[in-house]
Amino acid sequence: MVLDFVRPTDGDVRVLGNDAQRDSTIVRDRIGVLPEGFGVYERLSGRKHIDFAIESKDAADDPDAILERVGLAGDGDRKAGEYSTGMKQRLALGMALIDDPDLLILDEPSSGLDPAGAKDMREIVKQEAERGATVFFSSHVLGQVEAVCDRVGILRDGQLVAQDSIEGLRTAVGGSETLTVTVDAASQDDLEPVRAMDGVSRVNTDGGTVTVSCDGNVKTDVIDALEERDVSVKNFQTEEASLEELFLAYTENGSAAGDADPTLAAPQEGDRWVSYRLPGKTLKMQSGRAGCSAWPRCLSDWCHWQHISSARLLVTLSRRTHS
Repeated sequence: MVLDFVRPTDGDVRVLGNDAQRDSTIVRDRIGVLPEGFGVYERLSGRKHIDFAIESKDAADDPDAILERVGLAGDGDRKAGEYSTGMKQRLALGMALIDDPDLLILDEPSSGLDPAGAKDMREIVKQEAERGATVFFSSHVLGQVEAVCDRVGILRDGQLVAQDSIEGLRTAVGGSETLTVTVDAASQDDLEPVRAMDGVSRVNTDGGTVTVSCDGNVKTDVIDALEERDVSVKNFQTEEASLEELFLAYTENGSAAGDADPTLAAPQEGDRWVSYRLPGKTLKMQSGRAGCSAWPRCLSDWCHWQHISSARLLVTLSRRTHS
């Protein structure tokens, strides 16, 4: 709906102060998109892809600088069809960065990237946010989201059930922490006093390690309870709830507060947004044809769109593209 691929049944969508339907050309001119399932034109070089993106936006970017920024320096003259999955992902990111967009929509940006590539991607996201761009970051890899996001939105059954900073979400689910205690030996019977404590939600042991989900103010009581059972405590460490645990708390339990409607934190001026999307059905588009005068004619035959993800390439890059 942000890109006007899908029309809402009710209401409207505004992007950067513009109506996403009525002003879709203006909106597309101010955004960059890295779509999931990005497809390259195999016979064109990586540089040709970047050149087209620059020409489509009447931008003044240096193709070599873009290629270098996304880690493709030295590979720009190779045919994109020869690129690995990770290199294609880097190329798509480079195209999305053209003309310093005000809004970046990155769908699974770390897909196909090795650890070094994922790190480069995170650095670019941070740089864009520091530049002042708004970033929508969608990923199934919650560790990637946690590493770069300012705010998180969680969807359940198509409904936004939570929207806040990670710390705010932790507070909403009770501020639970994970206490990991290394012991000489612990039985299930030894854990009964811990299970009975207020502020403890879960206790497990494999014999040598006791893992406790608890409020931060009862950690000392947990250790005392174990020692009172003659369990020798060798070491312990605490971890705050991960984004994955927070996500499960909202999606498996209905909301952090049970079945009641959660209170969504209102957006604040200056917030840079990051969103998380649940996996869902592939959105379909009616088969159609697209053409663009700035692109080789043979591309028209490539543009019989069936999946919305494959359609995003042209619409992202060119205000002259038809859909």
